[in-house]
Amino acid sequence: MKPTTLEEAVSLTQRFTTRPSNEELLRLYGLYKQATEGDNEGERPGGFDFKAAAKYNAWLTLKGKSKEEATQAYLDLVEELAGKYL
Repeated sequence: MKPTTLEEAVSLTQRFTTRPSNEELLRLYGLYKQATEGDNEGERPGGFDFKAAAKYNAWLTLKGKSKEEATQAYLDLVEELAGKYL
């Protein structure tokens, strides 16, 4: 199934029968945040909050990518993952 909107793609990820890898989840997170909010302008999480730091970095790597480009990349990634996890 090929999602055509962010909403369809998010809905599709919620139907995965197996959890994607942490790397795949971070890619999804970063692309979603870039598609919906644009560049990451927040402060980097400090201390030992490794999960928040990983999410921050996943989003930060997409700096400069347009919302449209990030949306298309998110849709493509969800389609790819659906073939593995549905």
